[in-house]
Amino acid sequence: MPTTFAAAALATVILAPSQAGATTLSPQADLATPAKHAGAAAPPTLAGCGPGELCLWEKAEFKGARQTYELSEIDIESCVALPEGGSAQALANRTGRPVTTYQSAECGETGEFDTYPGGGTWLPESPYRVRAFKVWEN
Repeated sequence: MPTTFAAAALATVILAPSQAGATTLSPQADLATPAKHAGAAAPPTLAGCGPGELCLWEKAEFKGARQTYELSEIDIESCVALPEGGSAQALANRTGRPVTTYQSAECGETGEFDTYPGGGTWLPESPYRVRAFKVWEN
């Protein structure tokens, strides 16, 4: 049976089929608590990526150098390129707004790009190297 938007919004963790690696978390999710089942991997922690921030990690699984962009410092709907030569393979979107990541440093749509909802999207491994992003108004 298809899941309605309202039912999906009530779920604590939502895996979007079009974004196989992306996990959307509700504001009620307690990510600081380790997994309770033996053998289960602990979820990422919110430490270091606060509300209103977009965090990008150099390596998959939230490892390597992290770059943090605060919503108050980002030009909405403008292309923001990562520092020259830089890229990211994991991200957390806590801006409360949709964010599109781009393989191209110029936000070109000829390469790969994906949009992730705001408010608690964790992507442990991007299908491409992220070199730029845009934060959208809605």
